[in-house]
Amino acid sequence: MSSPLERMADFDLTDQQREVRRTVREFAEKEILPHVERFEQEERYPLELVQKLPEMGLLGPMIPEQYGGSFSDVVTYGVICEEIARVDWVVASVISVSNSLCAGSILKFGSDAQKERFLPGITKGEIICSACLTEPGGGTDLANMQTTATKVDGGWRIRGTKVFISHAAHAGLFFLVASVDRSQKHKGVTAFVFDPREVEAGLTIGDFPMRTLKRDNLAEVHFEDALIPDAALLGEPGGGFPILGSALDTGRFSVAARCVGQAQRCLDLALPYAMEREAFGSKIGGFQMIQQKIADMVCRTEQARLLVYRLGRMKDAGVARCSMESSMAKLCASQAAVQNALDGMQIFGGYSCTQEYEIGRLLLEAKSLEFGEGTSELHNRLIAEFALGIRNQ
Repeated sequence: MSSPLERMADFDLTDQQREVRRTVREFAEKEILPHVERFEQEERYPLELVQKLPEMGLLGPMIPEQYGGSFSDVVTYGVICEEIARVDWVVASVISVSNSLCAGSILKFGSDAQKERFLPGITKGEIICSACLTEPGGGTDLANMQTTATKVDGGWRIRGTKVFISHAAHAGLFFLVASVDRSQKHKGVTAFVFDPREVEAGLTIGDFPMRTLKRDNLAEVHFEDALIPDAALLGEPGGGFPILGSALDTGRFSVAARCVGQAQRCLDLALPYAMEREAFGSKIGGFQMIQQKIADMVCRTEQARLLVYRLGRMKDAGVARCSMESSMAKLCASQAAVQNALDGMQIFGGYSCTQEYEIGRLLLEAKSLEFGEGTSELHNRLIAEFALGIRNQ
């Protein structure tokens, strides 16, 4: 008989979705988990682990079969993101960025040529995607971005800097947003997709040193009058803000699902430790204060999971934009991941700060997910404005 935790995690999933969860979890625990701590210490990007994803159909869960993808439904995509993130933030990020931000934008707004150029390569693992959104002045206020795009003969000249860019050094596709007219604010934002390896000059990908996620090799990307071709334009000039909004709507779903995976991992680590560790002659899991933390961890994980799955079902039902629900899921799930890591560290005590136990690493990784795809402060504001009618979906 399954445990109550297992029942909560998949009670309302279909048999096929349960099978996906089981298969992906087994794969992740066998093929990814044993290498994560070592790759982090070596500051080594997990390229060989990413290359194991295509045979499982895990690089294209939101890409149609005609382009080599394995698309079935949005909830299943969320389950995949959750289970991969439960063992590794970085590999899960490859799936999330590729599908939610890059492939999703190309599918909705790209030309047939762009779809044929990039989507099959993404599903095969030949093209790793990178989203160049965040800038040194801030990642939340995208309408006021400093990066500019100027039309010239044969293409566009890009000038500006992007920071905290995952997968950039290994990418075969950049999803870039820049402004064609900064005075127009959001109406000047324009989207581009291109292969950075084909940019001959003016593009520099530099290290961006981090205290955590060293295996992600986060980058600072400089554009110094870099020329990208006309074919890189996604949609229309000045039409990038709706593209970005659609991408972030789905991106927040996948990030929220990844946060659920991390919250669950903290719980998976804390439960056995609480029943093994002894203090004052008793298992600490028998102490009321520890039980309070465990109960809180269980409840907030399941609350976050329910919000994420509901959002996925709304998208599967054809709701075009679920912006308020996306903010709710992302806010609650990221906060659950952070607080579960904090409670988990308290249960582990001083050992949580040693390299022997992964719970301490999960705190900084969870916190980075709370910043990504919009800060908690932004999502609180969005939720309130949607509820008050100040902002429309």
